[in-house]
Amino acid sequence: MAALSAVPSMEDLKVKFQESSLIFPYKETPKKSIFLSNIDQILNYDIPTAHFFKANPAFPPEIVAKRFKFALEKVLVPYDFMAGRLKLNRELGRLEIDCNAAGAGFVVAKSDVSLDEIGENLVYPNLGYRQLAVQRLDSLPPEVDQPLCVFQITSFKCGGFAIGMSTNHILFDGIGAKVFIENLASQSFENKPLASVPYIDRRILAARSPPHVSFPHPEFLKLDLPVGPGSNPPVFDCSVEKLDFKIFKLTTTQISQIKDNISKSSKIAKISTFAVVAALIWRCKAFSGNIEYNKDRVSTLLNVIDIRPRVNPQLPSSYSANAVLPLGVSETCEEIKNGPFSKLVEIITEGAKEITHEYVKSAFDLLELNRGIPHGDYMVSSWLRLGFDEVEYAWGKPMYSCPVVNHRKDICWVFRDAVDGGVGAMVALPAHEMDIFEAAFHDFFASI
Repeated sequence: MAALSAVPSMEDLKVKFQESSLIFPYKETPKKSIFLSNIDQILNYDIPTAHFFKANPAFPPEIVAKRFKFALEKVLVPYDFMAGRLKLNRELGRLEIDCNAAGAGFVVAKSDVSLDEIGENLVYPNLGYRQLAVQRLDSLPPEVDQPLCVFQITSFKCGGFAIGMSTNHILFDGIGAKVFIENLASQSFENKPLASVPYIDRRILAARSPPHVSFPHPEFLKLDLPVGPGSNPPVFDCSVEKLDFKIFKLTTTQISQIKDNISKSSKIAKISTFAVVAALIWRCKAFSGNIEYNKDRVSTLLNVIDIRPRVNPQLPSSYSANAVLPLGVSETCEEIKNGPFSKLVEIITEGAKEITHEYVKSAFDLLELNRGIPHGDYMVSSWLRLGFDEVEYAWGKPMYSCPVVNHRKDICWVFRDAVDGGVGAMVALPAHEMDIFEAAFHDFFASI
């Protein structure tokens, strides 16, 4: 039987906010506008994360807060766009980042809870973690634009602490966030250089002139919105509704067993853990919505692909923006429900091979001609290789890093389980859909 965590009961971490302010680059930065690619344009929503640290006698929380704040001030010089604000270029109908040094958010808070009290629930994305990564500064007047990123230091009564980060997805994707965090951590040491120089020129992913769409790109819903002067880019977001949150776990043993079963009937040269988990999530999600079963209905899973190594020349490893594309893979409900599970894994594995240099260019050109947003039943985004908990700060490495639950029911985050090295999948769905999803999850393991 697969392990399944119940929704953690500790939703209130008894957090009291002590400081809320804007912080600025420690020296003057040039005034400029940052071009945003066609993928950047549509990712205008926040991604909150939490990073937990054990108590360190050499770095009590008040010292960490001061050192972290100074590190932020230093790193906001090479990352000047993070202290800027979004603006709409009405002549082009495109969003840009105005590098105006308006500042990033900085919050200091204190929890009356200890890490031991959170206990084993610490290693799951707990509902209470939303208090550890605020997404806006309520202290700002209504007429003042909110910052694109907010950083929060929360101390626990045991001396441990959490660093919360809420960043607008327009700033960067997961790999870009890892590069930023490595650079931020490097500045927590005295007299240490940046871990790497961020590459911030997003024009490297600009559409071609003239655009040339050479693939159909069903993964994008074409909205037929106006393009050009006076237009606005669409936002890939969803409505806020009451959701249940659960973590579906697969142990290393279970993953190995599934791979062994697949290898007996599949010709996949290398079966990835992500493909296995994504296929299982797809199978469970295909029937959880308010859709009457139709064996001929086609279900589409969106897989988020890193395009850095897939374009020619390859993007710099320190590219600090969004270098991802959704890839849609589809199958009929009949095959998803009754066909071999190995086929779903094959579809996901083979589908990723479609993302070639020309495919990437074609996708960006499509979005230049016809505004669209990712379109499918469900999107699965992998944290498996990000390694946020491997980053070394002056006070040590995080004991745990995780996404913070939010209102998105159309995206599933897959991450490494800190307990046994397995995989966890964070799912957010309305209660009745969650019941169906959970039943399908357990039925799968009962049948293998």
